[in-house]
Amino acid sequence: MNRQLTTFDDLVVGQRAFVRKTITEADLSHFIAITGDVNPLHVDAGFAGQTFFGQRIAHGMLSASLFSTLVGMHLPGTGAIYRSQTLEFLRPVFIGDTLCAWFEIEALDREAEQIEIKSWIENQNGEIVIQGRTMASLLREMIPGK
Repeated sequence: MNRQLTTFDDLVVGQRAFVRKTITEADLSHFIAITGDVNPLHVDAGFAGQTFFGQRIAHGMLSASLFSTLVGMHLPGTGAIYRSQTLEFLRPVFIGDTLCAWFEIEALDREAEQIEIKSWIENQNGEIVIQGRTMASLLREMIPGK
């Protein structure tokens, strides 16, 4: 299958993209199976209920993984290379929360081949639960014979 790679010509400062996802019990189960993170805040309702959260919370990195979907599928898109990500976890995410992860291009540097992106995730109440900065670059097209 031939896929069209994103180029710097496809991108502009201020360009935005988002992805929406409701966090489910199955999502936590899959994340636990992959990572082995069985912190009682995530798996033990009795334990979590006695904390200031009052209930189980989703893994922060599960929520933040929506940024990976944005990089590779939406902005920059096909052929993007994830270079770095900073994260600030501001609020808990609970099972059943609907998250909206956002990217906004803040700077494009063709010479350095860097794309600077403001990244944040909001819950269904419009509250920012995670914020950070993303750095990405783009694959170059292969030139036949080189």
